[in-house]
Amino acid sequence: MQELGPFRVNSDGKTLYRNEFAWNRVANVLFLESPVGVGFSYSNSSSDYENCGDTTTAADNYAFMLNWLERFPEYKGRDFYISGESYAGHYVPQLAHTILYYNNMANQTLINLKGILIGNALINDETDSLGRYDYFDSHALVPAEATNQIQELCFYKIDQASLQKDQAKCNEAQDEMERDLEYIDIYNIYAPLCFDQNLTSKPKQMSQVIDPCSDSYTHAYMNRQDVQEAIHANVTKLSYNWQACSEVILFWSDSPETIIPLLRELMENDLRVWIFSGDTDARIPVTSTKYSINSMSLSLKTPWHPWLDHQGEMGGFAQVYEGDLTFATVLGAGHQVPSYKPKSALALVTHFLTGLSLPKKKLLMNKN
Repeated sequence: MQELGPFRVNSDGKTLYRNEFAWNRVANVLFLESPVGVGFSYSNSSSDYENCGDTTTAADNYAFMLNWLERFPEYKGRDFYISGESYAGHYVPQLAHTILYYNNMANQTLINLKGILIGNALINDETDSLGRYDYFDSHALVPAEATNQIQELCFYKIDQASLQKDQAKCNEAQDEMERDLEYIDIYNIYAPLCFDQNLTSKPKQMSQVIDPCSDSYTHAYMNRQDVQEAIHANVTKLSYNWQACSEVILFWSDSPETIIPLLRELMENDLRVWIFSGDTDARIPVTSTKYSINSMSLSLKTPWHPWLDHQGEMGGFAQVYEGDLTFATVLGAGHQVPSYKPKSALALVTHFLTGLSLPKKKLLMNKN
């Protein structure tokens, strides 16, 4: 509703408008709510909410895909891609790994996986953390003294393992730094904040760039009884309290420090691996992603260059590594890239699906 889907919610919380740059313009898209408890997803066993983790989520997601393909067999054999953002930097490669494992076990293609696409993704704890504080410093969000203190207390050196020296002092310094950032949107440091969460009596004129108060509009819409009935949400009471961020999950049992070995595995199996990063995100910033990819010590295939959309407008920068890994930035986009730069995001996913490199030059059409 707020990123790549076909509709977005108007400011009245009752009506919708079309997303001109929805990803289902170029592919059939499945939106999967995971882990269990997110959105309208649920379990009949309360223990499932107490023992969530990366492993159980991958298993549930794989079971869903198998069952969905049985329910809709006409889609069996079609090229399949997985995409996600943020913590889906874990979910997506882990589901891909599970698909490969069972394809190999069965000695046949149960799911025709072709590639993954992850954005502003949690990839590697060490470099994700270091890159975040370097981003704060390089974008003048914090004083240099604070960055130096964080590096002194929390990290040894950039080229060594970032083992924490003193956990308590490190945590205190991190908390103090982040208190200074409470007046900006950490997910897009240049985005306006929402100062009026009230719905409007009539839809106001909406643009394709996400409204800073869209959380409120979506929350109201998804909690309408007629909407819940229309989408066949299995709710246990008359008015289910849908939330953008679930509070059902009580304990996360496993989360590996890095998913880089899984990325290598996918590349070794000739899968397309694309990683993109909105460059105004400070939660999992572009510096974190660059550090994470650099730690893989891959050979460069196509050097850093600007990439353009189909109209010749600047989309960001990109480079390609041996093994079919593409890294692309999206200029001016925050953590949720399709929200802030929907046209660039659609151009990005279109090229990902076709396997074509992001263009360096404007594509000219022959009039004849």
